[in-house]
Amino acid sequence: MLLTLLTFLPVIGIPFLFLTKDVKVQRMIGVGTSALAMLLSFYLWWAFDPAATTLLGEGSMFGFSHPWISVGESFQINYAMDVDGVSLLLIVLTGLLGFLAAINAMSIQKNVRGFYAMYLLLLTGMFGTFVAMDLFLFYVFWELMLLPMYFLIGIWGGPKREFAAIKFFLYTMVGSVLLLGAFLAVYFQLDTFSIPEIIARQSEIFAGNGALRMTLFVALFIGFAVKVPVFPFHTWLPLAHVEAPTPISVILAGVLLKMGGYGMIRIAFPWFPDAVVEAWPWLATLGIVSIIYGAAVALAQTDWKKLVAYSSVSHMGYVILGLAAMTPESINGAVLQMFSHGLLSAMMFLCVGVIYEQAHHRDLNRFSGLLKLLPRYTFVAMIAFFGSLGLPGMSGFIAEMFVFFGAFKSDLPNAKMFTIVGTIGIVLGAVYILVMIQKVFLGTPREKPLHPYKDLSLREGITLWPLAVLALFFGIYPRPAIDLVDPAITEWRKPFVAEIVSGDHETGALPPGLIDAVDAARDEER
Repeated sequence: MLLTLLTFLPVIGIPFLFLTKDVKVQRMIGVGTSALAMLLSFYLWWAFDPAATTLLGEGSMFGFSHPWISVGESFQINYAMDVDGVSLLLIVLTGLLGFLAAINAMSIQKNVRGFYAMYLLLLTGMFGTFVAMDLFLFYVFWELMLLPMYFLIGIWGGPKREFAAIKFFLYTMVGSVLLLGAFLAVYFQLDTFSIPEIIARQSEIFAGNGALRMTLFVALFIGFAVKVPVFPFHTWLPLAHVEAPTPISVILAGVLLKMGGYGMIRIAFPWFPDAVVEAWPWLATLGIVSIIYGAAVALAQTDWKKLVAYSSVSHMGYVILGLAAMTPESINGAVLQMFSHGLLSAMMFLCVGVIYEQAHHRDLNRFSGLLKLLPRYTFVAMIAFFGSLGLPGMSGFIAEMFVFFGAFKSDLPNAKMFTIVGTIGIVLGAVYILVMIQKVFLGTPREKPLHPYKDLSLREGITLWPLAVLALFFGIYPRPAIDLVDPAITEWRKPFVAEIVSGDHETGALPPGLIDAVDAARDEER
């Protein structure tokens, strides 16, 4: 029951927070509980065999399914959990960032007990979303994340925290309503909440009714796109980032945005592969617009945190482009981009937080010359920002190149054109990162701070250096992540092949790459 333990371990620490009034002990409980969750996630990766895993099948290593709620003879909800390479990579990311953000949160002074209680509840929601294999259970954990995040922004955030929290809540709730409607429609059609079973029977979902299938796919896509966030569903993100305290910005950018991409991989795309093929031009357009728009708006920002927030919109656009292209390279690149962006965006928000705690402002035009004042901090910050830029040797470069290579070789209509246009985002990304570096780190200080700046403290170094090392490691040697993810991606693409083999489409109208996959599948059957 390792997955159950991992999911509910953070919640176990909450009662202990209320057994003591000592703030230091409360911080130790919060950090210690998140540390145990991180270690357990690392153990899962160490013990996991990606080549011998089938979700809730004979080869499942950690998966299980037990009856949970039964009403009558037909209504059955199972307590089902399992992982594959994609979900496990994001679980490890959640465990790592959950621990580092908990350390960063030791600077929180206001209602420490309440903060860590909400924070640990948020961790449980995130872990549960990644392991749930029953739609009802998935939706419970998906909604569970909403409440603690609302309070963490609304109580411990900046001056406009109430408005930011309400905007976040409303956007996410609208997306959740769309998800719930699609989930119920699929349940009443197939009479099951099992995610693996729905994927295996996806061709039965309103078979022959392409318009209704497309409608359900659009509902699922929008529900998950709000969380990614994809343009034009992104407007809640910059304000939420600006007003959230630094540790919550780390979790928001590093993990919560990945929930949307994970939902597309686990649910929306494999349920309606025919709709994905048909909607490819629109999906690619949304990905490209997010890449270019996010980078262009980031270039216009003077608030350091807003710049990093809009960079997230740009970088998550690569995920949409990679998933929609449907080649093994692009899908691997999309998953690696989620992992890499989790590391690098967390580093960038931590770097902004280090200076904000001392300068008490984030105005890029008021900073200058930090290289001379804070050499150790500048060195770590350069790893974060150049990694986000996509410098070779960094994890961001590997992920983005996989996306572009895979999208360019895709046989879907106009894939090469979409890919070439998307490379504009790389240029704009280099511009806003280099302009920011010039303003903040180079030159001579423009104004004298109220108190002399202090270089990286021990606590700040503990939160930043592990991320820097991992960004460099996976940029130089990405094989551990690729070996973990690739078998799951191979399994993930099967519904697309199955959809074609079923004869629902005329083979002559299909992209050549998918025709090859069909021929290979038929040869294997013979």
